[in-house]
Amino acid sequence: MVEEVEATYADTRSETGLARMSPLVRAAMGKVERHRLVPKSHLSAAYANHPLPIGSGQTISQPYIVALSTDLLNLKGGETVLDVGTGSGYQAAVLAEIASRVYSIEIIESLGKTAAKRLEELGYGNIEVKIGDGYQGWPEKGPFDGIIVTAAAPNVPAALVAQLKPGGRMVIPVGGGFDIQYLKLVTKRADGGYDEKRVLPVRFVPLVPGK
Repeated sequence: MVEEVEATYADTRSETGLARMSPLVRAAMGKVERHRLVPKSHLSAAYANHPLPIGSGQTISQPYIVALSTDLLNLKGGETVLDVGTGSGYQAAVLAEIASRVYSIEIIESLGKTAAKRLEELGYGNIEVKIGDGYQGWPEKGPFDGIIVTAAAPNVPAALVAQLKPGGRMVIPVGGGFDIQYLKLVTKRADGGYDEKRVLPVRFVPLVPGK
């Protein structure tokens, strides 16, 4: 799987600017047991480089997208990161191999509880999962060095930008369900504003707002 992801990096270099995974991300991708985080009905495809259904209309992201999103945060180790859209817990697990602390939010209670249980069983004591509205983030745990959003929002949520540290990065797919979505890299400026850069076109399930 890691070799397939690396090949996809090379194929998309002109769009992303990244020809290969960073050593930290490559090591994390090789270590996380993806087969422990997918439904039993899809175990045979656990290490295929494509998304898989996990129930409740949600998916576990393609390994390439997980690696790329993690790489775009430019983590060095020791950071505090927010993961919006826990899903199966796979993105949180990859982040936890590098970051010091990962806070993960899932709005679908059944998915969040299942992911939290599996992540605990895998020994990820540096991940905390809560059921909540990803649009609002987790302000009491911020500010964050990085944020990854694993579902598409129609625009960049102001609450998430507010929870980034100056210089912090957020990777988020932006676009409506019937529009072209783009994975974007958002960088928080010292003045509180942010710069954004389109990385590549993607297709994600929508980010569901809380009630």
